[in-house]
Amino acid sequence: MNDFILTEMTWPEVEKALKTAHMAIIPVGAQEQHGPHMKESCDSVLATEMAKRLANSLYPDVVVTPTVNMGVSPHHMNFPGTISLRPETLIALLRDMVCSLKHHGITRVLFLNGHGGNQTTLGLACTVLTQELGIACYFAKTTAAAKLAQKEHIHSTLYGHSCEREVSEAYYLAPHLVHPERLEKGDIVTGGRWEGLRPGNPIQGFYHYEEMTRNGCIGDATQASYEIGQAIVEEALAELVKAVRELLSGQQSTTEPGLLTPQI
Repeated sequence: MNDFILTEMTWPEVEKALKTAHMAIIPVGAQEQHGPHMKESCDSVLATEMAKRLANSLYPDVVVTPTVNMGVSPHHMNFPGTISLRPETLIALLRDMVCSLKHHGITRVLFLNGHGGNQTTLGLACTVLTQELGIACYFAKTTAAAKLAQKEHIHSTLYGHSCEREVSEAYYLAPHLVHPERLEKGDIVTGGRWEGLRPGNPIQGFYHYEEMTRNGCIGDATQASYEIGQAIVEEALAELVKAVRELLSGQQSTTEPGLLTPQI
């Protein structure tokens, strides 16, 4: 594969790469429970694998940094194994990474996020770091752009965590994350206060994940497949490649205005 992955390069190789690469992709994930059938490194591994594919498609214009393997996951803390960062901790870590990249001549940074709980913090990070450091910071969810594939293949009304979508992505990108013999539907708690606090409601707020699901997952992972994962990942990848190329060429995306969320 043609890509610039910093963890796999020597400094002379990086020096040469920086003659053409002016954007860094920082994969951001989490260490958190993913029900009985997915490993807790899921979000970090999927973010890493998507970053590698994006770098291959955008070669030689981008480099990929080491992955941030922990994220903002307080809602999962009551499930064993979850390690959560405070939002300010994640922003501080990203600040140091972006400062280092700026020192090496990088002028644009994309936080490629594999964990929904990071989104708000990454938006704030982009606002703060762009103003502090004069670096154009953007963030994107790994497969959020795969709207057509998700509409065609995902039929659960509640999905997004260790569900048929995420398990399918793992089948395609990193099958070692999945225990196929343990697949379960989400064991959803109905009538709980979480139902009134979900995104899209007039009032939103924090709730623990066990208030929503007893087994830590939602959707129906038993419906996952490699083919669904391929459709979702490849559509998302194509849209991300298009959006990044427009950014690198100095253009604004008009077809997907929210695909790469800017600093403001």
